[in-house]
Amino acid sequence: MRNMKLGIVVMLLLLSSGIFAQSDKVSQDILKGLSDKYKSFTSINAEFTYTIENAQDKTNDKQTGKVFLKGTKYKLLVAGQEVYCDGTTVWTYLKDSKEVQITDPNTKADAITPANIFTMYDKGYQSKFVEEKMENGKSVQVIDLTPLDKKKKFFKIRLTINKVEKTILNSKIFDKNGNKITYTIDKFITNTPLEDSMFTFVAKNFPGIEIIDLRDK
Repeated sequence: MRNMKLGIVVMLLLLSSGIFAQSDKVSQDILKGLSDKYKSFTSINAEFTYTIENAQDKTNDKQTGKVFLKGTKYKLLVAGQEVYCDGTTVWTYLKDSKEVQITDPNTKADAITPANIFTMYDKGYQSKFVEEKMENGKSVQVIDLTPLDKKKKFFKIRLTINKVEKTILNSKIFDKNGNKITYTIDKFITNTPLEDSMFTFVAKNFPGIEIIDLRDK
């Protein structure tokens, strides 16, 4: 279950310094516009569907989730888990096992977290413009991102972007085992008031849970 959460964070689920080594100018311009658009939002409330295509088992697993973003704060609801972050502490509540794991936020420059899932593709990737086409009545642009770090477990991310609105419609991750993970944004609401209290896990509201503190002492 925890691996599932990490997979979602890798998305699901996008950009600022403009480091696109050997990237074409068309893709750079599109990603810059995408980055500027997302960074203009004071908050994001998104619902998404993710599908895992398992190459070995020939199976598809589909799940849905929600994410709320406000600056460095976030709340992620997915696959029986609730992840809260107030910017300084992360709580991962596992419903089935009735436990909450407390960790420090990952503050590394290249870290991927729910707080930056819409703005993380500005560095560490080579970008390539694939095509522009009509999809479900919308003009979309398709871009492939290849990680410069060859140690990553995936070798490509394909973004489908709404050309007019400059927002991501879906992203597909291709891992080195032949599996594919597709994240589709089903609902996207911005600039709505979000109370800071919603990003903090209050243990007393969950009687009987086990608290596991994994923070650095």
